[in-house]
Parts: sequence; structure tokens; C-alpha cells
Amino acid sequence: MTDMADSPGTAEVRAAVEAYWAAADAHDWGAFADTLADDVVYELPQSRERILGRERYVRFNQEYPGDRCVRIERTVADGEGRQAAVRTLVTVGPEETHAIHFFTFDADGRISGVTDFWPEPYEPPAGRAHLVERY
Repeated sequence: MTDMADSPGTAEVRAAVEAYWAAADAHDWGAFADTLADDVVYELPQSRERILGRERYVRFNQEYPGDRCVRIERTVADGEGRQAAVRTLVTVGPEETHAIHFFTFDADGRISGVTDFWPEPYEPPAGRAHLVERY
């Protein structure tokens, strides 16, 4: 995977990810559904949940509580246009959190898989301040 100069496959993946988040932020569920393969699989490993199929995944997002705003911070995509890793900053009301999303794409360039990791912030353990820089 690379995030250097975009190859044709990389540019398509980036555009698909941007369209996905733009549609979700706008609550444009038709446009959101258009980014997805019919048999899309959505997984949340931290809660061990899986959603199968476009209709159920769109509905999951429609029913998501609160009004969220997602800003893409970084996209790393393979040159073949088949997968991407995306880091986002997600804002829901006054709360902000970073998330990592892994996307896979079908042969038509539609999203066939999404795996989300929603890490909770925490304070690091004592004893390693001499090794790290906090930001």
C-alpha cells in the first residue's frame, strides 16, 4: 500500500472513500448506498458485530444516534484499487474521536467490505515518558 502519487487504482479508491463519507455526512442515503456493493460486509471487531448486505448497512447508518461529522485525515490505498485504510476524526456533538477504517472494493469499484476500529482514548501507563512524545 502507498499514499504517494496516486496511480489510477489509488485515485479511484480515494474518490470512493471520499464519496462514502460525504454521503454519510450529508445523510444522502441513496448516494451512500451507491458506493456499496450489494453484498457489502460491515464489521466491528470490538463489539463482535457484523452486518451483511447493502440494505441493512444503509439502515444501520440511517438509525445511528446523534449527528456525526467525519473528517478524513489520511487515506492509504493499494495501487490496484482493491483496498484502503483510512484514519478519520469523528465528531458527535462535543465529542471527538479518531477511528481507523479498512475498506475493500469489488471489481466495479464499489465498497465490498468495511471494518471499523473505534478506539477509546486512554492515558498511557507510567514509566515510559522518557520514550514517547505526547501530542
